[in-house]
Order: sequence, then structure tokens, then C-alpha cells
Amino acid sequence: MNSVEDLQGKRGRQRTRAGVLAVTLGLTVSLAASPTVKRDNAVLANNPPSGKTTAKRHWFQIGKASWYGGDFNGRKTADGETYDMYAMTCAHRTLPLGSWVRVTNLKNRRSTILRVNDRGPMPMNRIVDLSYAAARKLGVEGLAKVRLEVVNPSDPEMAGRMIAELGMNDPSRLTLADKTPAASLLAPELIAHIDR
Repeated sequence: MNSVEDLQGKRGRQRTRAGVLAVTLGLTVSLAASPTVKRDNAVLANNPPSGKTTAKRHWFQIGKASWYGGDFNGRKTADGETYDMYAMTCAHRTLPLGSWVRVTNLKNRRSTILRVNDRGPMPMNRIVDLSYAAARKLGVEGLAKVRLEVVNPSDPEMAGRMIAELGMNDPSRLTLADKTPAASLLAPELIAHIDR
């Protein structure tokens, strides 16, 4: 009698192991065939473009945003400038300093363009720290779920919108990550129109 129970227990354990193995294998195959791969809250396309068309990768990140203000106002940022809580800037852990990002509050759909000039945020469950002015414009009080998208100021239309939105009367402040002045990228009549 004891050997029959041992045999049934052994078969049950084998079935359990086979089931766990099948589920693990199925998950592995489904993840490998997935159209997207998520790394560090950034979603990248996993399927290569077909044929002769080459699709540009559009980087974006979704996560929590916080803001920092008075305690840091006047201190040096990671890029060496003085932090101004009323400037349209943000802190990001990995984006190049001087990059421009569009930040969208996913709750109220408000959006603005910010320049990365600092490192942070310190808590690992957040993806960006906004300046006080940026948080006010986006309607962020405390924490908010946001979407970050890198924008390219070398596109004259985008550069014009960025300068107009930020209320900048000096287009030379708009720089790319390689510090190329955006004024050289804009048509002179656009700069003259924006400065008025």
C-alpha cells in the first residue's frame, strides 16, 4: 500500500514540475515574441522595420514626476548653472544635460517643453523632477503621472514653438545637447517675429 501512495505522489510531483516548466516556457516564448520591450520605464520597439522603410525610434518614458523648489533655489545644478525655480527646467537621471523634453501630465493632459539641466530625482520611483514653474504650468501638486518625450530643437518649426512657449527673447539660449546655438537653425524672419 505504501508503494502505491509513493508512486502516486511521485507522478503528482512530475505533473507539477511539467506544468511549471510549460508555463515558464510559454512566458519566455511570449516575451520573446512581444512587439515591445520595456526597460527602465522606457518602451522601445522590438520589431525591426519591414522592407526599405526605416522608422525612427521615438523615445518616451512614463512614470511619476515630482518637483523641487525653494530649498534648492540658487544652488548649482549638474550643468553648472544656478537653479532657478521659476525657469522651465527639469532634472533627469540619464538624458544628456541640455536636452529638451516635452512633459505631459497624463491626468489633465497639460503639456510643456523643458530643458534638462540637473540630475535627479533622488527617489528611485520617480522619473523626473520638475522646477516649481514647470510643476505649476502642468498642474502638478506633489506627484503626478507624466509622459516624457525627447524633442529636437534642430527642427525649425519645433524650435520656433519652443522659443515662443518658453517666452525666450534670446534664441541663443536654446541649445542642442552638443551646444549648437539654435538661432543658426531658425530663419532670421522667425527669430525677428519671436523677439517682438
